[in-house]
Amino acid sequence: MNPDSIFDDQFPAPEIGNLAVDEELPPLEDVDHTINNYCNPFDAQGLSEQVQDLDNHDQTPFSIPDFDISTIGISYSKLKSKLAYPEQNSPASLELLSYRRKFKGLPEASTDEIVLDCVGKLSTVEIIELAAEKFIKFSTQRGNGYTMFTHPYGSSAFTSLSIDETREVELVFQLLTAAEKVGRKQFDIASKYIARCGWVACDSGSPVERLVYHLCDALQKRIGKEIGIPFATKLEKQGIKNENPMALGTNMTFLAVYQALPFNQVLHFTGIQAILDQVGTSSKVHLIDIHIRCGVQWTAMMQAFAEQSPQPELLKLTAFATTLDFQKVEETGRRLKNFAKTLSLPFLFKTLVLSDITEVEKHQFEVQDGEAIAVYCNMILRTMISRPQRLENMMRAIKTINPAIIVVAEVEANHTSTSFVKRFTETLFFYGAFFDCIDVCMSQDNAHRAVMEGVHFAGGMQNLVAAEEGEPMSRSVKLDTWRSFFARFGMVEYELSDSCIYQAKLVLQQFPCVSSCMLENNDKFLIVGWKGTPLVSLSTWKFI
Repeated sequence: MNPDSIFDDQFPAPEIGNLAVDEELPPLEDVDHTINNYCNPFDAQGLSEQVQDLDNHDQTPFSIPDFDISTIGISYSKLKSKLAYPEQNSPASLELLSYRRKFKGLPEASTDEIVLDCVGKLSTVEIIELAAEKFIKFSTQRGNGYTMFTHPYGSSAFTSLSIDETREVELVFQLLTAAEKVGRKQFDIASKYIARCGWVACDSGSPVERLVYHLCDALQKRIGKEIGIPFATKLEKQGIKNENPMALGTNMTFLAVYQALPFNQVLHFTGIQAILDQVGTSSKVHLIDIHIRCGVQWTAMMQAFAEQSPQPELLKLTAFATTLDFQKVEETGRRLKNFAKTLSLPFLFKTLVLSDITEVEKHQFEVQDGEAIAVYCNMILRTMISRPQRLENMMRAIKTINPAIIVVAEVEANHTSTSFVKRFTETLFFYGAFFDCIDVCMSQDNAHRAVMEGVHFAGGMQNLVAAEEGEPMSRSVKLDTWRSFFARFGMVEYELSDSCIYQAKLVLQQFPCVSSCMLENNDKFLIVGWKGTPLVSLSTWKFI
């Protein structure tokens, strides 16, 4: 069954047409270096020769004109609305125009506000927006097989970009064009755009450069799959296996990122408060964690129960595990047991080992009479979206035990589109915000930051860009889609209490980057984002 049949794609993309392919590449040059000074990790020559015969539709000579971006004054302007270029946009530009990153509750920024925002360095997402606007403008200026190189932002003159920002806009523009060519299966041209990105992008540069570097790696992998010539990514060359980049793992890198970035802590503490609101006064509390990882969130709940009077007679925690992660879950259980002892809190930990966590049955939960049940799903349901039958089995099993509350923490993005360009665009904006955030919150020489980006974020981007049917895929959908899905099982939303919202704000205040974080209480949901880009969400549910 196609997952899109269950998770509605509300913005279906048009088919990509056969646009002109004889355009020349626009420039991408560092004003301080020549092309020859770059060590290009994305060498297009070998791959270009291999795909030459596959692109029979592309027989035009390929040349790169001499063009110096340092001579152009590029100004900042907001991304144009859907009506900006009526009846002229290419399908790929329509994909970009359909993307909306802002929180619904935030007003549109005025020109004056944009000027104030741009006094300092532009954020990664703002750079992407500028590149997207340039791409849209670029796609409207094709004529007689030649692309006119004109000022990409019209006559706007309220501020100017720095040389570095200009170069980064050009870099992302090249990346977007490469993705468009991949979507049109023009792999020879795409590989040459990727090679040009490689002259500037690197995994140790600015957030934009690092983001583009890893996305180029993902595009190369997709091209290799499409033409049947495997491409070994950096992760594969090093023999590194990626974990779920949005969840909290048990290794030191995940713990370091947990402490440095606010998102997981906001979700955890708010979710724990929501559970306490519903089962906090019960004498027997049974917590069921579908994806426990290190379990640090439960220490906060233990402290809350230990401080209240009277304490619960028993706090029981059931954690799902497979044969692959059984040892890690057991290790988490031992740590939690030891912590409960220090609080003199009656605590029972049980590991529920399953060959497939979606095949759980009612009796395996071992629910006892009088237990108040809370189910915690942290960044796990998204891993089942590409296999909808498994997700439905999981929800039916949970329904049989009738929990008092179900807490769902998920990514707030639409990564299920069947349109490659649209999915790539969502990936670009989503991870662009994360790269910007991690650059602010963790120092450049932090080894954990490099591992998080180079292993876990890179793996997540490759999953979205290069994974095919039959391969393990993690896909995310937005809140409205989850609401429609849960309604099929007779689930209704709890409204988050004032205490929950207070907890979320309190956690954010502990971080120096609080001014860049966004909170939105969206019709009983909580959305957390970075500089206007929604990233994660928290919702609470019960069965009717």
